[in-house]
Amino acid sequence: MRTTRLNASRMRSVASALALVALVACGGGEKTPPLESFSAEAIYKQAELQLENGAPDDAALLFGEVERLYPYSEWAKRALVMQAFSYHRDRDYESARGAAERYLTTFPADEDAAWAQYILALSYYDQIDDVGRDQGLTLEALQALRAVIETYPESDYARSAVLKFDLAFDHLAAKEMEVGRYYLKRGHYVAAINRFRVVVEDYQTTSQTPEALHRLVESYLSLGLNEEAQTAGAILGHNFQSTNWYQDSFALLTGRGLRTEPAGDNWLRRVYRQTIRGEWL
Repeated sequence: MRTTRLNASRMRSVASALALVALVACGGGEKTPPLESFSAEAIYKQAELQLENGAPDDAALLFGEVERLYPYSEWAKRALVMQAFSYHRDRDYESARGAAERYLTTFPADEDAAWAQYILALSYYDQIDDVGRDQGLTLEALQALRAVIETYPESDYARSAVLKFDLAFDHLAAKEMEVGRYYLKRGHYVAAINRFRVVVEDYQTTSQTPEALHRLVESYLSLGLNEEAQTAGAILGHNFQSTNWYQDSFALLTGRGLRTEPAGDNWLRRVYRQTIRGEWL
C-alpha cells in the first residue's frame, strides 16, 4: 500500500512537470491539464528527460503511462522496452524483468527484441555480486544470456552476452571451489573431491580448473590414492604447466617420489585421454 501511494505521488510530480512545460510553451495558465491531455510523444519525451536527469524511477512510470494511455501506438511499443531499461537503471530488477518479458511476449520479432532480451539477462546478471549468494540467479542469468547469443547472434548485444556468459559460468565454478576448499580444510577429502571433480568435468573451460586439479592432487595424496593424484598432476601439466598450481602439484608429487603422469584406471585417466585427443577443452 505504501509503495502504491509513493508511486502515485511521484506520478503527480512528473505529470505536473510535464504540464508546466506545456503551460510555459503556451504562455502560461492557471489550470494544470491532466496527463491524459498530452500526446504519446509528449509523455515519452518527458520520460526521456527524466531518465537523462537521473530519475529512472520517474521515467519508468511515465513510459508506463505511454503504454497505458496509447496502448496500440508505436510510442507504446518503444516505451515498454524503455520502461524495462529505466527499471534496470534504477536497479529495480524484478520490475525490469517484468517489462522486458512483456515486451518479448508481445513483440518477439521486433527490432528491439534483442535489447529486451539483453535487459532481461542483465536483470539477473547484475545481481551476481559474490560467490556466497544463491546460485539460482546465476543459472537464470546463464539461461537468459544464452537466449541472446543463440536467438540474436548478429545483434549488437551478442558479443557482450558471450563475455558475461563466460563470467557467470566461471562464477558457478567458483562456488564449487569455495565449497570444496571448505571441505578440504576440514579434512573431509571425499566431499572435497566431489566438488573439485564437478569443476574438472563440468566447468573445465573456466579459470577455476587449474586450482581444482591441484586440489585434487592434495586430496588424493591425503587419502593415499597416488594413482589419482599422479593423473590429476599429469592433466595439470599438460594444460596448465606455466601456472603456480602446476608447480605446487609437481613439488607435492615429486616430494613423495611420484611423477606427474597418468596411472591406473580411474575417472581422471579418462579425462587425461580426452585431453590428449583434444576433446577435453
